[in-house]
Amino acid sequence: MPHAPRIAFVTIGQSPRIDLTPEILTRIGSKIDAVEFGALDDLTTAEVAAMAPRADETSLCTRMRDGSEVVIGKDQTRDRLQALFDRLDGEGFDAITLLCTGHFDHLGSKTLLIESQRVVDATVDAFSLGCQNLGVILPLERQVQEFHVQSDADRKIKATHYSPYSGDRLEAAAREVADCDLIVMHCMGYSEAMRAKAAAVTNKPVLLARRIVAGAVQQII
Repeated sequence: MPHAPRIAFVTIGQSPRIDLTPEILTRIGSKIDAVEFGALDDLTTAEVAAMAPRADETSLCTRMRDGSEVVIGKDQTRDRLQALFDRLDGEGFDAITLLCTGHFDHLGSKTLLIESQRVVDATVDAFSLGCQNLGVILPLERQVQEFHVQSDADRKIKATHYSPYSGDRLEAAAREVADCDLIVMHCMGYSEAMRAKAAAVTNKPVLLARRIVAGAVQQII
């Protein structure tokens, strides 16, 4: 019988992601050999703190193994991810799934790479014809200004923030984008329960990043 696909799930924080990976695997449904890795797995608390975004660096929000939230710089994270991908290329995986919806330039792998940001943004673009106003929920207030998708003549973007790892402003964030045609929760940390709550508050369709990515993984198994 064919072997179960061996897939590396890579977080930009620390593994295991007990808040994220089990929900993705449940939605995938099929039997796979899932192995988790984190860009920050081997770092001390002080080393992670040193990765805080510089003044001119885009920020990323992720989860540590103990459940705490950490904010790190995108450029430094990209370098660690590339080093990890280079190592995983030699470990016999059928695919690597990057569990982050941040936009990374010049990031690559010889192994089939499922890049969550590209998958999620392509799905959102597929709704563009009927979506003139897109609501985006991001983890950090500073990311509202940093978000890589911008308004254009065909679609206006309204972004707000709610951290899946800290705080309790999900309802407030949902209300702030409730006048949009479509809402996307643009972080892998958002759960199905959070999506359901945002949908109930807004009475609008809400796309969940981890659900979209789980669907992408299903296509290769």
